[in-house]
Amino acid sequence: MHARSIGPYSLITQQPLGGKAQFGGQRFGEMEVWALEAYGASSTLREILTVKSDDVIGRAKTYEAIVKGEPMPEPGLPESFNVLMHELKGLGLDLRLED
Repeated sequence: MHARSIGPYSLITQQPLGGKAQFGGQRFGEMEVWALEAYGASSTLREILTVKSDDVIGRAKTYEAIVKGEPMPEPGLPESFNVLMHELKGLGLDLRLED
């Protein structure tokens, strides 16, 4: 059995490293996402794909809320989305997010 509470993150994607030897986390694949969607576990899915993965700002805000005993903040954008945006901009596409 392998579990992770703290550990290193990838420098580019800010996702937890994979594998027991690197003190990494468990991979959460596409089929696992589909299973949680099928069960209607949207809150759990959002937490796993953002705060417990590569939402750097949301991770810090969540930790602060836990320490202060406050309600959980809304998760932000995953860092993998920012990486995708930069790659698309590198291809010459002008992308902008609207609120």
